[in-house]
Amino acid sequence: MVTDFELLQRWGEGDNRAGEEFYERHVSKVQRFFRNRVSHHAEDLVQATFLACLEARERFRGEAKLTTFLYAVARNKLLEHLRRRQSRGAVDPLEVSVIDCGQSPASVLAQGEREQLVQAEMCRLPIDLQIALELYYWEGISAREIGEITGVPEGTVRTRLRRAKLQLRERVEAIAGVGEAAPRRPRAT
Repeated sequence: MVTDFELLQRWGEGDNRAGEEFYERHVSKVQRFFRNRVSHHAEDLVQATFLACLEARERFRGEAKLTTFLYAVARNKLLEHLRRRQSRGAVDPLEVSVIDCGQSPASVLAQGEREQLVQAEMCRLPIDLQIALELYYWEGISAREIGEITGVPEGTVRTRLRRAKLQLRERVEAIAGVGEAAPRRPRAT
């Protein structure tokens, strides 16, 4: 089987079939990445990500998986897009959510109210926290690889994951009325 790296290199050398195969292998992941953040501009950003990946292929050193490189490019495209849409230009992905940037919420999952609530509240998390949660839990990307994507150490990613889970849980419970209203079970002694 041809590796992702080989496909990307062949595509860069003009092999359109290799480009199509590379695109087909990864398009659903990249589409999901953007749809969960910027539903109205997702397809444009998907295309921009693949183009940027092709243009930057020489900078890929092979020290990480190519999917890590692809997600890093996607994150950069997302942040560029959000900066262009922000009136003040600066976007701190640890402080600002896609909702703060004036984006519409991601498409809501069709599976029950709790899932819809979780998805909607995920869009309110700061961008890098949302990205870390989704890549780790939905895409199975390791904390080390997420660190490579976001440019931070693995320990920082793990801290962000804990913080993101806590913030998400608090938001969902507050809206669902679970936190205060739920009776506490007595501790076993």
